[in-house]
Amino acid sequence: MTFREALAVMLLLASAAVYAQESPTDSIVRPRLTMAQAEILIPRPRLQPVKSMIPTNAGAIDTLDTANPLVKLVLYSDNTWKYIKDGDKLKQEDYFTQNWETNAMDPYQVSFDSLPSKVTLWLVDNSTDFCVPYQVKVFSKFGVRHGRRHQGADLPLKTGDPVRAAFAGKVRISEYSRGYGNLIVIRHENGLETAYGHLSKREVEVGQWVEAGTEIGLGGSTGRASGPHLHFETRYQGYAFDPEWLIDFETGTLRSGVFTLKKQYLNEHSNYVPQSEDEEEEILLAEAEDRAAAEKKAAEEAAKQYYTIKSGDTLGAIAGRYHTTVSKLCSLNGIKSTTTLRIGQRIRVK
Repeated sequence: MTFREALAVMLLLASAAVYAQESPTDSIVRPRLTMAQAEILIPRPRLQPVKSMIPTNAGAIDTLDTANPLVKLVLYSDNTWKYIKDGDKLKQEDYFTQNWETNAMDPYQVSFDSLPSKVTLWLVDNSTDFCVPYQVKVFSKFGVRHGRRHQGADLPLKTGDPVRAAFAGKVRISEYSRGYGNLIVIRHENGLETAYGHLSKREVEVGQWVEAGTEIGLGGSTGRASGPHLHFETRYQGYAFDPEWLIDFETGTLRSGVFTLKKQYLNEHSNYVPQSEDEEEEILLAEAEDRAAAEKKAAEEAAKQYYTIKSGDTLGAIAGRYHTTVSKLCSLNGIKSTTTLRIGQRIRVK
């Protein structure tokens, strides 16, 4: 059996397990899905740090359908294979067509006040990859530089070095910009956009779907640049934030497959702060405490109980009915024991 045939059989068995119907008799048990089979239908996030994929020159020799119409199985000439999402279908989705402009860095024009306080973004899952655009130590960080906002991270390289797409997505901008020089902007499925500036050459066109690791251009110093480097930006709803929250460029590692983007990160002074494992652990603990506090507050809100005053009600009678005290009712409602109750008034009793 050839490699392709073996994979086709494996995929057929997985799909059969997915769609197997329960038998009307007890003699046949519906097969349980393995994790690998389930992930064909519902991609799972990768929660741990993710190493950059290694681009390969192996060409795709065949593409097979799976039980999920958005997920394909691709076979390569070096006898490797992987699941990928179908870009031709994905790029027709609303998030790849709405607020779509091919020459504006911020096509959203959303007010800062209307942004959510935090949003959780899936960066990669079992059917998507990550590739560091260019692996090197950042030499000019996100933030304020020479009195002006520096919207991304600058990565030193040589003119002609390959620059790769960090994540799969649809090219929204591919043009020459006076400031950015040769610029490429890619929109991704999770709502993020990544920008690649100062390129000496652009190798992709607007509307093109690219996979993570696709060579999209060559490094250079076009536009407002003092020397060859890649200016790399990450944006959400048009607002830039420090790419180092996502990527350790020196090691070529995605810090996590899932990222919680907080509103304060969109401030020009919000650089990626951890410089050691201890500091990073402190941030993770702080975030865990924030989540615990929010869950506690939600539980407290859910436990609250109210009563609507009816004719003849007294604080004493209400306290007896709800097994509490008059002083507790007064404390919960900011009233005194002598306060006159009004019919229809709503008071908290728990």
